[in-house]
Amino acid sequence: MLTHVWGLLVHPNREWKQIHDERETITHLYSHHVLEMALIPVVCAFIGTTQVGWDFGGGPTIQLNYLDALFAGIAFYVAILIAVGFMGTVIHWMAQRYSNPPSRRRCIIFAGYVATPMFVGGVVALYPLVWLCMLATIVGLCYSAYLLYLGIPNFLDISSEEGFIVTGSTLGIGVLVLEVLLGVTVLLWGYGAKLLGIDL
Repeated sequence: MLTHVWGLLVHPNREWKQIHDERETITHLYSHHVLEMALIPVVCAFIGTTQVGWDFGGGPTIQLNYLDALFAGIAFYVAILIAVGFMGTVIHWMAQRYSNPPSRRRCIIFAGYVATPMFVGGVVALYPLVWLCMLATIVGLCYSAYLLYLGIPNFLDISSEEGFIVTGSTLGIGVLVLEVLLGVTVLLWGYGAKLLGIDL
């Protein structure tokens, strides 16, 4: 798992070709990559919100107790796992326009690896300043877009010219999904169970 993470961040072209040749399954992807990598932002946010607190700027920090943070963390984790599968389905749907479209399995695997920079960027949640988290999100999103662009010919076997529309459309939908996740993150980690009306 760590080999692919390092490879995607340092030499993504070569890594995409290696992942392509492995013929991985969705179960293997989730058990050896997504389930573990998705823990990075969740665990870091748990530590940051319980030990430091969210700083929205110009006001007091919002610090959660452990039980609130646990509920928020579980919801955030599940949302991430669903988002990966959803984006894989979107990529599969977008690729149907081509004569030899990739399978849904390959598209979900592709989405799981494309999200790697976003997972790694979750480390900044250890110190949850809103501007810092937004900066890390933008950097992670830009590198994910780069992985998406490189991976379409190297993993999905769609030429760069043909895949340009898939890249742009997928990135647009991915940004919307990311905005939803960020909104959920702010709501859950910023206000926790109190905002959801849970009386603990």
